[in-house]
Amino acid sequence: MLHSTASTPPAGRRLTAVVVITLALIVQVSMANRLPLPGSVAPDLVLLTVVALALVNGPLLGLVTGFCAGLTADIVPPADHTIGRYALVYCLVGYICGLFTDEMDRSPVTPFIGVAAGALAGTLLYVGVGMMLDDPRAGLPVASRLVPLMVLYDVLASPFVVWAVLRLTRRLEGERGHDRYDPATARFRAMARERM
Repeated sequence: MLHSTASTPPAGRRLTAVVVITLALIVQVSMANRLPLPGSVAPDLVLLTVVALALVNGPLLGLVTGFCAGLTADIVPPADHTIGRYALVYCLVGYICGLFTDEMDRSPVTPFIGVAAGALAGTLLYVGVGMMLDDPRAGLPVASRLVPLMVLYDVLASPFVVWAVLRLTRRLEGERGHDRYDPATARFRAMARERM
């Protein structure tokens, strides 16, 4: 299901990440935030996209993608929180999820579990940072009511986001019909890890 992009030039991976994150931000602001879901919260499509990109591309691109996506999400209206909060959360989650890139080829279900775990970690980290910054919306009573809903919506949206990210990544990088068990791919992945 997932494929290595170690043989793809770094500029191509970065451009792909920029396009995918931009699309996720547009969909988040124009559609997801306007969904009339119970609890008045929406799935965090940008966080899910960062996690999916990190699981495909590794920790370095996950870190950079997470920081850039988070900083953009911090300033795109209707931003109503401290600037840098999403940047910190997405950066950390992108890096940590990127560390598990090698585990993603073990089972077709593993990417979805990884994205759901990343969404849970990101939501809890965002609320934790809000508590440290004395955000009244991140207080324990509000968080205990909203965090389960946010995680539920993220988990429900994760299969669609993972599928879309993988589809767009493959299409933009021109890798159709890629075999994930290809020995050349494994060799390129190992060489890319040694360079980092």
